[in-house]
Amino acid sequence: MSSSDDEFETIDEYIKTFPAEIQETLEELRRTIREAAPNAEETISYQIPTFEQEGIVVHFAAFDEHIGFYPTPSGMTAFEEELSTYERGKGSVKFPLDEPLPFDLVREITEYRVEENVGDPD
Repeated sequence: MSSSDDEFETIDEYIKTFPAEIQETLEELRRTIREAAPNAEETISYQIPTFEQEGIVVHFAAFDEHIGFYPTPSGMTAFEEELSTYERGKGSVKFPLDEPLPFDLVREITEYRVEENVGDPD
């Protein structure tokens, strides 16, 4: 697993530091976010995977027992009811590794965050 001493330049570097089963989950999460935010730039911020499009869209990170998903406070507020069964912080949610990740919800939140950053293209 990743340690606080690691310095990452790419999401690939970050993901490769985890065991194979966690890597698979992280890659699926990455694909889900990429599909919801196809014009977002992949980067590393705060040493975790980040998607940016006219500002931060979302971050994610892996830990021993959960995947942290960081859709900013506004993303948390907009999906408060849907996220109510998970442990949450002001701008974060913990998805336990022993449960299936809610990829559809991640997609919806990411789409919301893109629209919030970019505005309605119509």
